Amino acid sequence: MSLFNPQNIPLSLYIHMPWCVRKCPYCDFNSHAVPDGKLSLDLEQEYLQALVADFDTQIEWAQGREIQSVFIGGGTPSLISAAGYQWLFSELKQRLNFAADCEITLEANPGTLEHQPFADYLQAGINRLSIGVQSFDNEHLQRLGRIHSSDNAQKAIQQARTAGFERVNVDLMHGLPQQTLEQALLDLRLAVECGATHVSWYQLTIEPNTVFFRTQPILPDEDVLLEIQQQGEAYLKAQGFINYEVSAWRKELPSRHNLNYWQFGDYLAIGAGAHGKVTQPDGIYRFQKSRLPKDYLAKVPAPALQWQRIEDEDLPFEFMMNALRLNEGVPSEFYQQRTGLPFSSVAASVENLQQQQLLIEDAERLACTEKGHLFLNSVLEEFL
Repeated sequence: MSLFNPQNIPLSLYIHMPWCVRKCPYCDFNSHAVPDGKLSLDLEQEYLQALVADFDTQIEWAQGREIQSVFIGGGTPSLISAAGYQWLFSELKQRLNFAADCEITLEANPGTLEHQPFADYLQAGINRLSIGVQSFDNEHLQRLGRIHSSDNAQKAIQQARTAGFERVNVDLMHGLPQQTLEQALLDLRLAVECGATHVSWYQLTIEPNTVFFRTQPILPDEDVLLEIQQQGEAYLKAQGFINYEVSAWRKELPSRHNLNYWQFGDYLAIGAGAHGKVTQPDGIYRFQKSRLPKDYLAKVPAPALQWQRIEDEDLPFEFMMNALRLNEGVPSEFYQQRTGLPFSSVAASVENLQQQQLLIEDAERLACTEKGHLFLNSVLEEFL
């Protein structure tokens, strides 16, 4: 029997912008190249109107809750004009309350053809940027299929800070084809020196349905990867960054939106291919939208696809898979609040993991020990 009260569960909003100038060979996200590398005003307006119609169908799932954070991902969301975002936010806020301190993050690429002046986005209500740099090395950028240069990337971060953005995340990958330790560390140093307040630093993985999966580029060996990881972490710590999640480092506030994912909060989702999770009186549900923009636009408002209740027996794993990514874990009370299940449903597994020194021995928190993070997959298997 479920014990949750949806009113205790924070609510966020994810918005997917599916277009980019060019598809990168490592990318398995739902992104599609736009003709001639530029989004027409007519298509922008049609898509924004579809997003509002989509949002209208989800208002009841909010159950009166405010939107605490918004994340605009893609694709390349900065292909959409600042005026378009200003109109979109105006429409959405007429339909549902946004928290006064709502965090609104926009993913942006560094290329000058892929964004308007950053001050315009700030004026439109966006208060956090996530800049997809990936590397500051021009040869690596070319191999990754990126259309910006190292100079573009450095200037973009600096321009974002000068425009008034106090919160700027920089996305970086390591373990790139033929990457050396020195090159990986230089990427981190340039991100920090240019003004990043948050760094998402993660190892390149070769995903199915990508060009890299078909061509199998040569990646650094395990010894080099380990050295990059260890020295990179040491550098970020020396610069005052806090590692609060597996690949997330901050000098400022943590990403509220990502925290909501990891803490098993709820999130509405609009846009082609967008995925959402909502708690309703009879259970917790996931849904997604049509992946292809033409299919999404052909049915306005776009119906929810694969609307599926998460079964009670799957909730312990689903919750822990997110919560235990956080270095500090989550309050133990979140388990009942956000799964609707009594803590007794996982108490035996938690005790077993504590005895193995994989979870901390604290009745108030669910968190991995340092050893537990090293063997996170084994920890999660306890909840299957």
